[in-house]
Amino acid sequence: MTSAGQERAILVGLDATLRSAKLARASTGAPPFTAAESLEELKTLAASAGAVVESAILQSRPAPDSATLIGSGKLKELQDYVSAADAGMVLFDSELTPTQQRNLERALDVKVLDRTQLILDIFARRARTREGQLQVELAQLNYMLPRLSGHGASMSRLGGGIGTRGPGETKLETDRRRIRNRIKKLNDDLEHVRAGRGVQRRQRQSVPLATIALVGYTNAGKSTLFNRLTGAAVLSDPKMFATLDPTVRHVTLPSRRKVLLSDTVGFIRNLPTTLIKAFRATLEEVVEASLLLHVVDASAPHASQQTAHVTSVLHDIGAGETRQIAVLNKIDVLADHEPVDSHLLAQRILGESRTPEMSGAVAVSARNGQGVDTILDEIDRFLALDRMSRARFQIPAAEGATIHLLHERARVLETRYDGDQCILEAEVPESIKKRLSRWLIE
Repeated sequence: MTSAGQERAILVGLDATLRSAKLARASTGAPPFTAAESLEELKTLAASAGAVVESAILQSRPAPDSATLIGSGKLKELQDYVSAADAGMVLFDSELTPTQQRNLERALDVKVLDRTQLILDIFARRARTREGQLQVELAQLNYMLPRLSGHGASMSRLGGGIGTRGPGETKLETDRRRIRNRIKKLNDDLEHVRAGRGVQRRQRQSVPLATIALVGYTNAGKSTLFNRLTGAAVLSDPKMFATLDPTVRHVTLPSRRKVLLSDTVGFIRNLPTTLIKAFRATLEEVVEASLLLHVVDASAPHASQQTAHVTSVLHDIGAGETRQIAVLNKIDVLADHEPVDSHLLAQRILGESRTPEMSGAVAVSARNGQGVDTILDEIDRFLALDRMSRARFQIPAAEGATIHLLHERARVLETRYDGDQCILEAEVPESIKKRLSRWLIE
């Protein structure tokens, strides 16, 4: 029985095992999720969006059907499931083409959403700040634009619900020109947001404090850990993508040094590229960080695969070479409650997904505080290892913020100008040297 506002949903997955396994291993280097495991994750996503899952169907075929993804025989079976459950929508664990979505909606006569649309809907529900709302709307409109001619039932069906949040029903009736104009306006607004965030970041960087960002798979416990480390009250929720809007707080280390800790959006397998692009301003907090705390749900059966997917996204956004500390969270729910050896646990859980950038590992429980102090010790150790070396930089004179950063965070030994270029020689910390690597000269 569903409560008011909840929608009945049927989940559909496609098991093209050989093809998907090759693609997953090529992109992440880790063993792939099986189709059944991916469908289980879709079930969690659906629950986070407020749906009640009536049943789940898994279709095995060597390749997707170009017209319906699952083929005509399985489509007839799906029609029976929808009718028997009186379901209002069908959620596919794949990205549907406009043609596939149109054909499925005509055949099923219910709302049809794919995995990307479901994630976008959850983001629309979670966004609280103006920045987050702009980012989600931009991602939704970019996804919607090529599908205008392909939408059928879901574009004409009124009443709201999953898949219709964000831009709203009126947006579904606009033509391409109006949507493109809206996209341009959103991009302009987000550039202003990005500029404002850049000013805030430069103000923080004017005080020589290292910035540390929490990253990890969604629902790994980043916000709970952030609250534990900073004493903040950021929303901590077991649902996926509970935190969208970045938060930055001061943390005092055991050495009495202060650092800035940033909590950001969680990643997920097949995170829509439209979202990665739209959340560029938010993800810059990760790109600019001196150190990443890579939070891993140690109790998750697929922790290694989740870690590999996060690492893949970090490379996509330009933070793949930033040093990391692996934080193995939720050890309080592991099968054995004996003392945990962090390095052995990391070896067992992460396996091949552990990268050279992971300079350490800490086993913790953000919920009860076990091992959290060790994280601060590890950060202290990392900062002590942020060795100084001499380097030369050639920076355009117009890049005043970059030159200012070098003066604030390094010991500048010589400065000279050659036309519109500023050439500096300095003793610089390794973390800053990496951040300014594009300006390095031999």
